[in-house]
Amino acid sequence: MNHPVCLIENHEDGTIQVNQDALEILSGITQKVVVVAIVGKYRTGKSYLMNRLAGSKNGFSLGSTVQSMTKGIWMWCVPHPVNKEQTLVLIDTEGLGDVEKGNSKNDSWIFALAVLLSSTLVFNSVGTIDQQAMDQLHYVTELTDKIKIKSSELEADLEDDSSEFKRTFPSFVWCVRDFSLELKIDGKDSTEDEYLKNALRLKKGLSLAVQNYNLPRECLLHYFNSHKCFVFDRPASKTVLQNLDNIEETQLDASFVEQTKTFCNYIYRNSQVKSISGGYKITGRGLGDLAVSYVEAIRSGSIPSLENAVLALIKLENSRAVVEASSKYDEMMSQNTSKFPTETCEEFLNLDKACQSEALKVFMKVSFKDENQEYQAKLVEELESKKATYISQNEEASVRKCKALLEELSAGMKNAINDGKFSVAGGYKLFTEEKKTLEINYLKATGKGLKYLEVLQEFHKEMEHTESTILQADKTLEEKEKKLAEQRKQAEDAAREKEILEKHNMELQKKQENDNETYKMHVEMLEKKMIEEQENMRKENEWMIVEKLKEQRKMLDEGFKRRAEMMEEDIKRLQEETKKLSSSSLFGDIITGILPGAIGNLLRKNNIL
Repeated sequence: MNHPVCLIENHEDGTIQVNQDALEILSGITQKVVVVAIVGKYRTGKSYLMNRLAGSKNGFSLGSTVQSMTKGIWMWCVPHPVNKEQTLVLIDTEGLGDVEKGNSKNDSWIFALAVLLSSTLVFNSVGTIDQQAMDQLHYVTELTDKIKIKSSELEADLEDDSSEFKRTFPSFVWCVRDFSLELKIDGKDSTEDEYLKNALRLKKGLSLAVQNYNLPRECLLHYFNSHKCFVFDRPASKTVLQNLDNIEETQLDASFVEQTKTFCNYIYRNSQVKSISGGYKITGRGLGDLAVSYVEAIRSGSIPSLENAVLALIKLENSRAVVEASSKYDEMMSQNTSKFPTETCEEFLNLDKACQSEALKVFMKVSFKDENQEYQAKLVEELESKKATYISQNEEASVRKCKALLEELSAGMKNAINDGKFSVAGGYKLFTEEKKTLEINYLKATGKGLKYLEVLQEFHKEMEHTESTILQADKTLEEKEKKLAEQRKQAEDAAREKEILEKHNMELQKKQENDNETYKMHVEMLEKKMIEEQENMRKENEWMIVEKLKEQRKMLDEGFKRRAEMMEEDIKRLQEETKKLSSSSLFGDIITGILPGAIGNLLRKNNIL
C-alpha cells in the first residue's frame, strides 16, 4: 500500500461500516500480521507516530488546526521492517472526544475495535500521566460492556470474563507527548516504565472516590498483557508544527527525533503477531474477517463476542483451507496430465500421493481448530472425487493412445482384407500370422498406458466376424482343423480375459495400498497439527498463569490481600487445564473419527487406526 485507506467508516449518524476496498486489500495478505493501533484524544499527534512507523513523513493525515483530521479507523499495511515474513498493519483512529462530532456515543466503540483488532495498542496523551489523563482513559473501564468472551449471555454471567481478556488483548504502550517534567519518583531518577508503574499504583480504601481512582488502573493492569511507556519532548515550535507534513527532520528537536526512533524500534522488535485464543496467529485475510465479525455485531445492536468471532473465523478459514488444498491438488495434477497415460498404475498412484501430500500441507497450514475434523473429512472426500476424475482421464488417454496405435498397425491388414488377400486357399494361416505380428508390435510399443490389454481384447472382438469368415472360406482346412482353430481362438480370448482380471486385481491391490499410505499420511499430519495446537494452548495457559501470579504478588505486596485471594481460584483452574493439556492422550478417540463413513471404515479395516 502506498497510502492508508479507511478500514472502518464512522458515519455522521453514528453507524459504522467496514470499507470493502480495505477488505479486498487484507484478503490478499496471506502473511501473519503485526497490528499496531493508536488511540487518544484528537489533535495529540497520533498520526505523526503512525507515519514514522510506516517509514514516511506523511500518509496518515496530520492537519495543522484544532480540527480532528482522522475519521473512523484507517489502516496502512507495509512490509515489516524487521521480519520479512510478516506484514505490519498500522491502524490510526479518529480522535476521542472530538467536540465537532456532535454524537460521541461511538467513541467507546472505536476504542473497543482498536483493542479487538490490534496486537499492540498505543495510547497517546499530552502532558503527564495524571488523573486527568486517566479520566481520558475511561473507555477502558467500559470494555466489559462492549466486549464479551462467551457468546452465551448465561455463560458470560457465570464466568468472570474480564480475567480472560488478557489472553487475547494487545500489549499496552502509553506515549506521553510534550513531557516537560523530570523523571523522578520520591526524589530518585526513574525510568519511563517505572513512571508508568507508579502512575498505575492502586490506592487502599473502599470509598467511592478510591474506587473511581482505582478502576481505570485496575482495568489497564488486568486486561492488557504488558505495559510500556515512552515520553517525548515537545518536537518543535508552534509555527513549525503547523507545517509538520513538509518540514525536514533537522527542523525538529533532536531529543524528540531520537525518542521517536526509540519508540519505533521498540514497536518493530517487540510487537507480536495478532493472535486469538489458542495461540492461532492471524493473517491479513483473517484480520479482515475479524473486523467484519465485530462491526456486524455492533451494527446489529449486540455486543461483540470473542467466541463468536473465533467461531466465524474457524468456519471461514477452514472452508478456505479445503478450497486451497483442493486447488493445490488440481494444480499439481494438471501439470502432469500432459504425461498421461502413465505407463503403470503405480506411476499414477505415486503422482497422486505426492499431490495429496502437498495439498494436505496447504490444508494444515491454513486450517485451525478443526476440532471434529469436519473440514479434513471434506477435503478427503474432495480429493477422492478428484482422484477418480484423474484416473478416468488417465484411462481415457490410454484408450485413445491404444486405439490410435492399433488403427495404425492394422491399416495394412484391413486393406488386405478389403482386397481379398486372405480370401484364398491358405488365407487363414496368412491372416493369423499377420495378426500375430500386429499383436507383437502392439505389445512392444511404449506409452500405451493402463488399458492396453482391454483395448487389445476389444480389437480382437471387433475382428471376430472377419476372422471367422476367413476361416470358413479357407478350403485347405478340414472341418476338424477349423474347429481346432476356433477352440484356439477361444482359449486365447479366455487367456487375455484372465490376464485382464489379474491385472485389474493387482491394480486394485496397489490402489488399496496407496489409499492406506495416503490415509496414514492424513492421520500423521493431523496428529502433528493437534499436538502443535495443544502445545500452543498449553504455552498460552502457562503464560496466563505466570501473568496472574505476577498480579497476585503485586496485590499482596501492595496490601490488597482479599483481591489476591480472589484470584486464587482462577489460577487453580488454569493450572488444572494446563495439567490436562500436558498429560492427556486425546488423539486416539479424535483421530478415529476424522474420516467418517466408508473412509473411516477403510482405515480401521486396514489397522491404520
